[in-house]
Amino acid sequence: MPTSTQADPSVKKDSVHYSIEQHEYGGAACLRDLYTNKGSAFNDEERERLGLRGLLPPTQQTLDQQVDRICHQLDTKKSSFQKHIELSNLRQRNERLFYAYVLKNMVETLPLVYTPTVGEACQKFSSMFRRPEGLTLTIEDKGSIKKCVANWPRPSDTPRVAVITDGSRILGLGDLGWNGMGICIGKLSLYVAGAGVHPQSTIPIAVDVGTDNETLLNDPLYLGLRRKRVSQEEEIELVDEIMEALHERYPNLIIQFEDWSSEKAFLFLDRYKDKYPMFNDDIQGTGAVILGGFINAARLATDKTGKPIEDQRILMVGSGSAAIGVAKQLMQFFLVHGMSEEEARSRIWTTDTKGLVTANRGDHLAEHKKYFARTDNGEEQHKELLDIVNYVKPTVIFGLSTVPGTFSEPVLRKMAELNEHPIIFPLSNPTSKSECTFEEALTYTDGRAIFAAGSPFHHIDYNGRRRFAEQGNNFYIFPGVGLAGALVRAKHITEDVITESAFALADAVTQEEKDEHRIYPKLERVREVSNYIAFRCIKSLNKYGLSRDDGFTAKMSDEELMAWVKQEMWVPSYDH
Repeated sequence: MPTSTQADPSVKKDSVHYSIEQHEYGGAACLRDLYTNKGSAFNDEERERLGLRGLLPPTQQTLDQQVDRICHQLDTKKSSFQKHIELSNLRQRNERLFYAYVLKNMVETLPLVYTPTVGEACQKFSSMFRRPEGLTLTIEDKGSIKKCVANWPRPSDTPRVAVITDGSRILGLGDLGWNGMGICIGKLSLYVAGAGVHPQSTIPIAVDVGTDNETLLNDPLYLGLRRKRVSQEEEIELVDEIMEALHERYPNLIIQFEDWSSEKAFLFLDRYKDKYPMFNDDIQGTGAVILGGFINAARLATDKTGKPIEDQRILMVGSGSAAIGVAKQLMQFFLVHGMSEEEARSRIWTTDTKGLVTANRGDHLAEHKKYFARTDNGEEQHKELLDIVNYVKPTVIFGLSTVPGTFSEPVLRKMAELNEHPIIFPLSNPTSKSECTFEEALTYTDGRAIFAAGSPFHHIDYNGRRRFAEQGNNFYIFPGVGLAGALVRAKHITEDVITESAFALADAVTQEEKDEHRIYPKLERVREVSNYIAFRCIKSLNKYGLSRDDGFTAKMSDEELMAWVKQEMWVPSYDH
């Protein structure tokens, strides 16, 4: 089977090589370098050669033994936030050990590394600051962004994936300014854990243009710019400069936009999608992961009821960037069943804080809301969610409102009255913002709900049967998409590629998982799933002429391509 080094040296293996002996400050400095440090795992020969004798405890341990010690240390921490800090400290001193622990304890660790704990971590990011991570580009650097980017300590052929935010809408927590750096670090940790992107080939990027969060501005520990946010025009000029500088220095870098306010999220996606290899996770990643889950939920409902799968009616509760991104991706479900674009759009209703989004509501609609604004309501206007459910009669209800309790008992009971198996997806993050809990969804639908949430909930034994709280986590999608783009040096990440990732996710569910009525794969299989999604996305990139690997992957059989992608996924080890 062809390999990247044998068949085509221009397609680089996803690894970064470091020589400890060449470290600028000598061998002892490798103990302070997060990637070269092995701690108690340095053997006798290494300790002698690198001048480490006397600097380490005498007992030598394997990587697995070190992981066991980390488990013991985490057990002494009482709260999830304390465990998050402990893991952050571990990542900053020994990257390989951190990822070895995460991979061995994926299900338990994911909520600590990312949602829901990362929300609190971002709120307190400045106060828990230990050492600088990532690239910070501020409005005060405008005109000098190339110099800042050049300071990133990696050669131009190394970085593969970046996550960038301006901190204007972190999860459901709003404007957190520079503290949004925590989101970028967390997301890239998931790229490494979920898809084997080498940790040293990632760049977390915070764009600091100020914050309108008065609490942060008055916090003496806040580390971001102490000023109000600049105008949108000024921010556009800055981000244009950033994107140009990044692409010039790292032309193969896949750039993921994360947690920008709705208006800017759509603006920058439209502005850059045909110019750079980038995508927006909140709009496209969320849309893809929910489409993947919805496909399987609709299949499951059809299996139970016998009703045609295309007879779905979708109600989106919320109309921000994530909600509209989901809605646009969900149209693909109807398009593949032979509907026209107009017919597909007619199966989707959206709401905001003022009620059902209609074209004749009498208020100014944000540009991104207009596409799904209804024109078939006549003079009727519906404000309360229960009234809207009665009017729309949806088969599925998606929550992206960030308002807890939105899916109230009356709303859930009405969904159960309208549908034998209502599809209930409260998707807002973190858990405290979820529109309802798993227990509420089961209780108020008499156990008939097909459920998935944006945050993790515990499984429940209901009427003598184990019910699984599925999580529509973007973690299933973005690592595989980014890996695919990085491996073939994608020219762009198009909607066709994003849609392919959603259908790949739906197809990745095994028969055993289907028998358990799951609509997403088990989380512990995320690397296997990312492997498959990357494989499918590479085929899509090749199909549309978006790969820049000189035909290397296009020549492979499906079996060879799947095996090659797996081979390129980094695994933490002290052997390299």
